[in-house]
Formats: sequence, C-alpha cells, structure tokens
Amino acid sequence: MTSTDALVLDYRRVQARRTTVLAGLAAAVVALAGADLVTGPSAMTVPDALAALLAGPAGEDRLAATILWAIRLPTTAMGALVGAALGLAGLQMQTILANPLASPFTLGFSAAAGFGAALAIMFGSAMPLPGWLAAPVLAFAAVLVAAGLIHAMARLRGADTEVLVLAGIAVMFMFQALQSMLQYLASPEVLQQIVFWLFGSLLKATWTSVAVLGTVLAVALPAVARDAWRLTALSLGDVHARSLGVDVDGLRRRGFVLVALVTAAAVAFVGTIGFVGLVAPHAARALVGEDQRTLIPAAALAGAVTLLAASVLAKLVGGGAVIPIGIVTALVGVPILFTLVLRRARAGAP
Repeated sequence: MTSTDALVLDYRRVQARRTTVLAGLAAAVVALAGADLVTGPSAMTVPDALAALLAGPAGEDRLAATILWAIRLPTTAMGALVGAALGLAGLQMQTILANPLASPFTLGFSAAAGFGAALAIMFGSAMPLPGWLAAPVLAFAAVLVAAGLIHAMARLRGADTEVLVLAGIAVMFMFQALQSMLQYLASPEVLQQIVFWLFGSLLKATWTSVAVLGTVLAVALPAVARDAWRLTALSLGDVHARSLGVDVDGLRRRGFVLVALVTAAAVAFVGTIGFVGLVAPHAARALVGEDQRTLIPAAALAGAVTLLAASVLAKLVGGGAVIPIGIVTALVGVPILFTLVLRRARAGAP
C-alpha cells in the first residue's frame, strides 16, 4: 500500500466516524424528544401519549389531544429548534471571533434580545404590530443594534478579534443596564411579565413561533453551510485564511448578521436561555473535530440534545411544576464554563 492509499484510507475512516457521530446525535434528539413528550405535570402515561399522538389533533379524547398537540408538541419542537439555533449561533461566534468563550449569551446578543422583548412587553400595545410579532421584531432590531455597535467599535480600531470580544462584553453590560432601567420603571404587573420572560421558558412556545423559528433556521443553515470551507480556513487564523483567498472581513460581517437573525428568532419567543450556545459547539468540536462541513450540523444537533435534556430535567426535578429552562441551563452551564476556563489556563492559552 502506497502512502497515498494510506492517506485515502485514513480519510475515509475519519469521514465514516463523523457520519456515525452525526447519526448518533440525530438519534439522541429523537429519543430525548420522545422523553420530553411523555413527561410533564399532567401525569399522562406513555400509552396515553402514544394514543393521543396517533389519534391526531382531532382525537376523541379532547383532554389528551389538547395536552399533546397544543402544549407538549410545540414545546418539544421549540426546544429542539432553539437548541439547534443557539448551537449554530455559538459555533459561528466562536469561529469568526477565534475565541472559545464567545457565544450569543456571553457577548451581549441575548441581552440585547431581552431588552427588545422587554420594550415590546411595556410598549407593545402602542405598536402597529400583532402582539405575538412585537417581541420578535423588537428583539431582532435590538440584536442588530448590538451587532452594529460591536462591528463599528471594532472598525474604529481595526477588525481585531480581541477588540470584537471586548466590544461584545461592553455591549452586554450596556443592554443589561437598559433592561434593569426598564424593570425599575415598569409597573408591578409588567415587571412580573418581564422577569418571567427573562427566566426563559419553553412553555411560551406555539405552533406560530415554531414555524417562524423553523423558517429562520431553514434559511440560516444553508447560508452557513455555504461558507463551511471558508470558516474552516478562518479557524486556522486570519493570515492563513487570507492566503487562501478568503475575504475575512466579509465573512465576519455575514457571520454577525446570521448570528443576529438566529439568536433573535430563538430568544424572542422563549426568553433568555444561556450557555447552550457556549457548551454545544465545544461538545460538537470534541466529537467531530474542526472541519466545519461536519461541525456545523454537529453543533446544531448538540444544541438540540442539550436543550431537550434540560427540558426533561426541568420537568423531572420540578415535581408538579416546570422549572423555567433558562434556570436549568444556567445551573448546568456555569460549572462547564469554569471547566473550560481552567482547561484553557492549564494549557497556557493567552
């Protein structure tokens, strides 16, 4: 066997392993979605849930049909879509900023979306928009403002990734302060709505929000996949990417717009859900490596697995109540974040 044949054989083995990992992640999403459907405070048994699923939304058992088709199915579908969206957005931010701690949550995009949604809760009745559309529209507008601020600040100093990260942290604190100001000015009833929204909860999901987020992901995923080769080159550094003919600045601009779109669509309907966008890309990277052709779908699937697992956990530990999923992801995500920081410090990374 020649050295070329050995290289080809090794490449095929790596590709086969990556395909197996993707199939395993997809199977985990299906299994956790099933577990999420049969858990909840209504004490519906697995046979009852299966019978209601097979009977359809017009089934004879109206209570079971309502619970499954109007509450649990949109909640489960939203959990999978939000997890996939945050995993994809986190991977994009870590790649274009060359920073393993970058994510929509840690760099202010989620805080901006929260501010936009809080504005909609306080002043949405005065807007010429349907109630269900006001929060997503203002959340997306606020995220675009955050992305524009970060990019503008970086352009003033040159598009250096460290400046982008510091600008993101500054934007996060700014929007958190604006959120606090709105909470201070809000009436007790509005304050309660804002605080509950900021907890993050999949129970706000409806078929309309599932359709909107599913459409956004259907647009964003092919757009990101088209840049897979360029993103892989960028992960080697700006110099290498430019030497291979990649328009690094243009790639970063497209990345910021896609992250803003996906984050706003995910967060605006269910509230702030942290750490999924940080943890899922690292898990996917550990499983399939840095090749973005495989890493992009792996990060999206890992995000869906993370959020569905958190949803099941929130129902199981909450007893008769469902703990807001944003609290669960934060409690699980903080130790993982500490682990990442310590591993990076031990590796001597700057």
